[in-house]
Amino acid sequence: MPDADELTKDAATGNTVGVQFLLSEGVNVNSVNSFGRTAIQVMMMGNAALAHLLLKHGADPNVPDPGTGSTPLHDAARTGFMDTLKLLIDFHADPKVTDNNNLRPVDVARQAGNLDVVEFLNSL
Repeated sequence: MPDADELTKDAATGNTVGVQFLLSEGVNVNSVNSFGRTAIQVMMMGNAALAHLLLKHGADPNVPDPGTGSTPLHDAARTGFMDTLKLLIDFHADPKVTDNNNLRPVDVARQAGNLDVVEFLNSL
């Protein structure tokens, strides 16, 4: 049976077809890999189609990283991928959540210089 390690590997490498196949084979979208992370936590943030696929299958957009407390929304804000960020918001990612440093996604976007993301998040 395919497992979370395969799912997260495909998500991390942007293999949307592989992710779709594994989900169709019954791999739980929120299962954690051997490093304690889910597919949405390790996915390529610039791949909005992959983000949509995972979210559509019930991926938790508010799952915190076991080490940093960052959520996928923090990662999208940090990297500036607006399409993915908006998808996460559409699927109920919490823009007010803080990481282990007490930073919200808007704070990490500001630190990274992603002013369009800062403006968007401040408008919510």
